Amino acid sequence: MTKRERFQLFLENKPVDRVPVAFFHHFIPFGDFGKGLLDDAVFEKNIQGHRLARQLFDPDIAKIMNDSLFFMPLDVSFVEKASDLRKVEPVSMQSPFVRRSLELTKRVREIYDGPDAPPVFITSCSPTFVLRNSLSVNGMPNVGGDETRIKGFVEEDPEALSVAVEALAQGIAEFNRLLITEAGVDGIYLSVNNQAGFFREDVFRTCIAPHEKAVLDSANRLSRMNLLHICGMAGRANDLSLFTDFQAAAYNWAVHAEGVSLAEGKKLFGGKAVFGGFQQTGPIYRGSREELEQAAWTILEESGQLGIGLGADCTVPADIDDSRLAWVQEAAAKYANR
Repeated sequence: MTKRERFQLFLENKPVDRVPVAFFHHFIPFGDFGKGLLDDAVFEKNIQGHRLARQLFDPDIAKIMNDSLFFMPLDVSFVEKASDLRKVEPVSMQSPFVRRSLELTKRVREIYDGPDAPPVFITSCSPTFVLRNSLSVNGMPNVGGDETRIKGFVEEDPEALSVAVEALAQGIAEFNRLLITEAGVDGIYLSVNNQAGFFREDVFRTCIAPHEKAVLDSANRLSRMNLLHICGMAGRANDLSLFTDFQAAAYNWAVHAEGVSLAEGKKLFGGKAVFGGFQQTGPIYRGSREELEQAAWTILEESGQLGIGLGADCTVPADIDDSRLAWVQEAAAKYANR
């Protein structure tokens, strides 16, 4: 069974020779995130990381980690009060960021070419996350931004937040279109979250979710393979019920942060394909081969093998030995043939 055949059957909840395995990690130090736009060495290191990892692990599903271009550049220098968010504009499709992103995507896409090539996805951050990253303390993008400032804006004028997120969603949807149609990825791996209830439920459902779903819906018009990652980074849980009407081909969430198993989540998402199950720093990272195999078998005993993939809550540590990921493939094959 080829990787693409296995993945398609996984999406269709049909029997496979073994469940697909999907683990991802970053390739450059966190301090270099976003520096690839101006620093060629960081940009090339990002690409080389994929190449080296490919030599150690032949993935069933590949995800392009655009770490060196992680922060989509937005001009928010004028934002002083909530109403200013109405003036935020998406990145131009003629910008150096978009051109550089297309180059990175095409070059990494080539790394995964071959007679049994896996489906390849591009990481796509939600418009809300892109906005938050830009609204930082010191004017330099950082993950999550200035939380106090952002929450203040939400209390002051939630509708202004909605206007900004909608504008960014339209830009991200067009960006994703280029990545699929020009750079040749199979679909997007859309990362969304409302960790620890950062936004009130009414604000999320009214001002954020419609626009983030629009990003996914736009990609769905180009590909039937788009994946949704509900990010529970650093163990910060999400309310998964906020995302059950996001229409993806398969879903991934932080099983250990949310306390929702793959079997439970599969029911929550209407029986669609799901993947994950491993904690990033658990057996997959430091456990023995036997412990890792037992962890995989435990997940499969509970969830079954139809429409199930093995992976992690989020990205595994960057210093992991990639050959360990092959152990999970072997454990899955052994379980299927037991």
